[in-house]
Amino acid sequence: MDDISHSLEFAATTDPIELQIIRQRLIAIPNLIEKNIERTAFSLLVQEYKDYAVGFVDAAGSLVTQSRYSLPGFVANALGLAVRAGLNVFGEDEMHEGDVFIINDAATLGKHLNDVCAFTPIRVEGKLIGFFAVLVHWVDVGGNMPGSCLSPTTTEIFQEGIQFPVLKLIDRGQRRREIFRLIEINTRFPRLVMGDLEAQLGGCQMGHDMVQEVVAQHGFSEVIAAMHAMHADAARNMARALSDVPHGTYTASSFFDDDGIRVGEPIKVDVKVIVNDDGLTIDLSGVNDQVAGPFNSGREGGAVSVGRMAAKFLFSSATPVNEGDFERVKIVIPDGKFLSARPDAAYGSAGNTHASVVDTILSAFSEALPDRIPAGHHGIYGTHTITGINGETGARFLCLDAMSGGWGAFSDVDGPGPYRSTTHGDVRDVPVEIQEAMYPYRIESKQLRPDSGGPGKFRGGLGIEKVYRFLQPLTLMNKMDRTRCPPWGLAGGGAAQTAGGEVMRAAGDRSVLRKGKMEMESGDVVVISSGGGGGHGRAYERDPARVLRDVMEGYVSVEAAERDYGVVLQSDGSLDEDATRKRRSAPPPGKV
Repeated sequence: MDDISHSLEFAATTDPIELQIIRQRLIAIPNLIEKNIERTAFSLLVQEYKDYAVGFVDAAGSLVTQSRYSLPGFVANALGLAVRAGLNVFGEDEMHEGDVFIINDAATLGKHLNDVCAFTPIRVEGKLIGFFAVLVHWVDVGGNMPGSCLSPTTTEIFQEGIQFPVLKLIDRGQRRREIFRLIEINTRFPRLVMGDLEAQLGGCQMGHDMVQEVVAQHGFSEVIAAMHAMHADAARNMARALSDVPHGTYTASSFFDDDGIRVGEPIKVDVKVIVNDDGLTIDLSGVNDQVAGPFNSGREGGAVSVGRMAAKFLFSSATPVNEGDFERVKIVIPDGKFLSARPDAAYGSAGNTHASVVDTILSAFSEALPDRIPAGHHGIYGTHTITGINGETGARFLCLDAMSGGWGAFSDVDGPGPYRSTTHGDVRDVPVEIQEAMYPYRIESKQLRPDSGGPGKFRGGLGIEKVYRFLQPLTLMNKMDRTRCPPWGLAGGGAAQTAGGEVMRAAGDRSVLRKGKMEMESGDVVVISSGGGGGHGRAYERDPARVLRDVMEGYVSVEAAERDYGVVLQSDGSLDEDATRKRRSAPPPGKV
């Protein structure tokens, strides 16, 4: 009998209440530690943006549980990949109590180099029970631009910073000072990076100790049994959810503007999903080939990650993540695609593409599950990074921000938002007050974009508009995309407005905001607008009272109410019922 079968048999004869207690204690540990990491980290990327993941991985490198508020892009497989790389390189016997390992190389994780995973083995009386892992986005790891992964114009991974194959950072409790010095000298922001690293290491140690405490109180065999039961339950739940999906092959398509190098050359996203007795296959063979610019990711950090995110989002979102969620989810993609790129490709913007790919996969299910699939959401990170030398203090600074936007409507409710993308999870906006206190610019306005949500019986969520005024010369690196592929509507709903923007120079020149690097001068103004979410159902079927309320709240203009919804208002703002009835009785060609 193998270990898993023995553990499952043991679980069946163990007190189910005790198994549930162990399960909930293991699930709680990463959630507790992530709050401590937020509190002790130095950079806004961790404190506010929450660009991290915290989790417990078993002795074979399978994810047991991960913090609830980890970025979805890491939920799928990042921690397990790091641990399995350590097992392959060092072997279990060379991974000792007190060791801590780090890794970020693209060949393993398939993500940009700023995502650095640290993990430590957990042994009980010499027996390896698993690893505690903490992945943090380091603010800067070298490369040709501040922020490393933030450059919109890199063409190979070597321009994006230092790579760490799996390395032993701490050896049986003793710090390897040469590795710490290597990290410190390869970043433009040593105080922030080393501070975040200390928070990361503290999280690893705290997780190690808390898992050992659970084992000490419940017993090694009982904890192993609970871990296998968690895996089996996750696999069962996913299988049950997939059994409710009509069998068939479903497709959907979208595209990105370009890769920042071959300007105007779209990056296609053609997906196919297959549901049958074997489970779910997500076929990404039809996506664009590897691109010249930094919008690539590796197979594990790209194709596998987006496929698993979509499956978890749609079929198992209510339960804590576990490797068992993905036993019946197969990802198909050949090498050499932008989601399965070579390790030497530029990976800096890897995550920027994932939200739209996940959304396209979900859209493929709209025929099979029409009441569960939302219309398209704004679908991008909309990353814009401001960097330079503070004129008052002489200190180098960097602020990374990303856009919130509208999410798509469902078959029975308006689209929410503005929120970050599906692959951001609950990431917060960095407060305007903090940005203005720390950096030499002002955010003159931040407001909803009227009419940006797609019209429909249920309206899409709204995008936002932010206006920056710069107080000194600095550099803006913009990775906005999806300006030509609007978030789609479903069931006759209309598409939303796309992302966009404008640059207004102090000298009077005006231009469209494009993807790329721009040198800004004092007094220059940049307007950055996010897209909305698509509408669901025919807009002429929307209750006129709801349209009137949208107009009163500023979500829909008077003109759009008549044009898109066939709702006519009188001069005093009240509903003109007769004119509305007449307008809706003969909608103009092409309108819904």
